[in-house]
Amino acid sequence: MQKVLIASDHAGFDVKEKIKADLGGDYEFVDLGTNSTESVDYPVYGEKLAQQIAVTPDAKGILVCGSANGICIAANKVNGARCAVGYSKEAAVGAREHNNAQILSIPGRNEITDDPSDIARTFLETEFSAEERHHRRVEQMMEIEKNN
Repeated sequence: MQKVLIASDHAGFDVKEKIKADLGGDYEFVDLGTNSTESVDYPVYGEKLAQQIAVTPDAKGILVCGSANGICIAANKVNGARCAVGYSKEAAVGAREHNNAQILSIPGRNEITDDPSDIARTFLETEFSAEERHHRRVEQMMEIEKNN
């Protein structure tokens, strides 16, 4: 069973728990917190998950915060982590196929196109594209990270 790291802030807690309940039979979730709807700071959880993803080849993670943006930005500050916002199954496919994102950030409060568990499943089941142009572009992103 594939291990998946998952974390959220308070605004994403309920969606995080839904994803775990809906997909728990297919994936082994490693929950990095938070553990309630009590207010916490989303950068802490974005960084915590991204640090583990960055040093674990082939690992994938799911983050959830109110808008999906803040926790995504925090995760992307960790060298070697690529996090994308997933507000739909289509966005999740693009994040994996085109960007080789290892982490998907799903909104916990903002309106989304598809069910959050379906978005997460789509992300986890989608492979990185074999097309050279996508590999080239990911390498360019990694070069930017290296130079900054």
